[in-house]
Amino acid sequence: MAEHGGIPGVRSVPLFHHVDARGELVKVFRASAAVAAGDDPTIAELFWSRSARGVLRGLHFQVPPAAHAKLVTIIAGRAFDVVVDLRVGSPTFGGAETFALDAATPSAVVVPVGCAHGFQALADDAVVAYATSTEHEPDADRGIRWDSVGIRWPESPSELSPRDAGFPALADFASPFTFGGAA
Repeated sequence: MAEHGGIPGVRSVPLFHHVDARGELVKVFRASAAVAAGDDPTIAELFWSRSARGVLRGLHFQVPPAAHAKLVTIIAGRAFDVVVDLRVGSPTFGGAETFALDAATPSAVVVPVGCAHGFQALADDAVVAYATSTEHEPDADRGIRWDSVGIRWPESPSELSPRDAGFPALADFASPFTFGGAA
């Protein structure tokens, strides 16, 4: 497992951040910037989760035909963000890349189709926002177990959903994704 291993298509993007006497403004998404970076600018869903310190969520993805890319940012607090490459044939297949998300320094993580995503809240009341290129499809919703990839999580999870705990290990997951596209 390589942290900041350079998974193709995964990157952290600094966000426009303006602070003045009124407060602050953060611009999370611009379609023109997504197109310029070679990303799909489609946003089909926008949502957020609120978590207490130590909560671990993930590692989640959707399988074809409802597979989606994600743009992930933090609105409040801090989080340890993780992306795992599930694309067969990728030079980083099975590898993970980690990011420190902090609302005080706005950035977003681009998660391409074929990668799993998860995070651990490192502050009380951490709010993580997600924009996805397809809508949630329960029949396509999948995951791999958080402790099966060799990720060094900052803390022991204080809370983990039964669903997340029951996902298969990476070694037991037959990936439908191929590098360069979905199978």
